[in-house]
Amino acid sequence: MAKQPLFDFIVVGGGIVGSATAYKLSRKYPGASIALIEKESELASHQTGRNSGVIHSGIYYKPGSLKALNCLEGRRQLVEFAIEHKIEHEICGKLILATQKEELELLEAIYERGLQNETPGIKYLSEKEIPDYEPHAKGLKAIWVPGAGIIDYPAVTRKLVDLLLNSNSGNALYLGESVTGINRLAGKVEIQTSKRMLRGNQIVVCAGLQSDRIAQLDGLKLDMQIVGFRGDYYELKEEARKKVRHLIYPVPDPRYPFLGIHFTPMIGGHVECGPNAVFTFKREGYSRTSFSLRDSLEALAYGGTWRLFYKNWKKGLEEYRRAFSRRLFLREARNMIPSLGQDEIYPTRSGVRAQAVSHKGQMVDDFVIVQNRGVTHVINAPSPAATACLAIADEVLQKVVDPKG
Repeated sequence: MAKQPLFDFIVVGGGIVGSATAYKLSRKYPGASIALIEKESELASHQTGRNSGVIHSGIYYKPGSLKALNCLEGRRQLVEFAIEHKIEHEICGKLILATQKEELELLEAIYERGLQNETPGIKYLSEKEIPDYEPHAKGLKAIWVPGAGIIDYPAVTRKLVDLLLNSNSGNALYLGESVTGINRLAGKVEIQTSKRMLRGNQIVVCAGLQSDRIAQLDGLKLDMQIVGFRGDYYELKEEARKKVRHLIYPVPDPRYPFLGIHFTPMIGGHVECGPNAVFTFKREGYSRTSFSLRDSLEALAYGGTWRLFYKNWKKGLEEYRRAFSRRLFLREARNMIPSLGQDEIYPTRSGVRAQAVSHKGQMVDDFVIVQNRGVTHVINAPSPAATACLAIADEVLQKVVDPKG
């Protein structure tokens, strides 16, 4: 039997968090051998390549949380990385727009959080000042967030992996290989993929939509489960793009970790509107009719899913109706840009967000990293994980040990 390759580190997951972690390991331990495993044939195929492409500022998150701390530091590192490696991005700024009186108190709470999180440069805009920033937007009051921006996250991911592979001839990338087993033998961890067996001294799992399943392969009993939420996007026709200059966000509902339907000028010049957030019957399903029997049975057999539905059935029904109705989607978008016409938007892509849900039916509102005998699992890393990827990698690096002892 051929001898199985032995690596100092094996990272599972070729999205932006896994790629950033492998890259940071190569920087801190340049002599270490590192393998990156991705089950798809291309990097950044799921959440990384299907999100809004926004560089978040960190204004929303609970002060002191991993999200708040890592978003601020991650944003700084991400922008520096983009500048150094000439990755297309733009710090275009964002408006958080209150359109109803009952949102003003929530807007104030977001502003206070922004101050506590040291979000740079934020300021209030009055109703009269809003058109100076967004002539077609209407609102009672807004927060201007100058540090928000847009970036090509798949390009960031590819560059991270290029740097990883070029830093050490012993590093390796395995594409098109899903992890099917995790075992321990003689002080090493064996990773069985669909094509081969690899051995590692230390393993890091950043598997996004599959993170809980790989944790279960490793024998972990979690008090949460990943539940997928699909988000659908519309794109503005070329003649309507002039109606959006910056990122435009609504005031989010504090009961949910989703930020609501927003307008995003994208890298490449087009403008998107979305996403909504609906329960999906397939974790990696990107159409309104996508279905997986395994994913559906697993989600619907989980008590936390039903408790979540019970607590939020009105919101869920509203999101589902909007997911199948352009008219209702447009009505939501018109709260911020009233002049937007039905013939000025058309449906485009979709993404699925991996959201950990507790047994009590609560959406886990922070990053979750768990260790288990030489394996570090990033269980929950929803938005702003792409912005925070390099800082999340630093968090992971604090949990691994020097391969030289």
